[in-house]
Amino acid sequence: MAEEEIISQLESYEADPNMITASAYSPTANEYENNQMPFAEVHLAYLRKHKKVNPSQYLSNLKIMITKR
Repeated sequence: MAEEEIISQLESYEADPNMITASAYSPTANEYENNQMPFAEVHLAYLRKHKKVNPSQYLSNLKIMITKR
């Protein structure tokens, strides 16, 4: 799965009002206001750091976890 596809999928999650996509605090995210990394950036950083994670499975599981019930 290409990075562009991953970004597109994460952005679609952010745009969906039925998904919980809060930003996350990171002490090393100085380029963001109040060190709050956007939802998509948090998960992109995770996938970049953990190369052996299958992005398709990760995004599928993430979708299940963030869907409002």
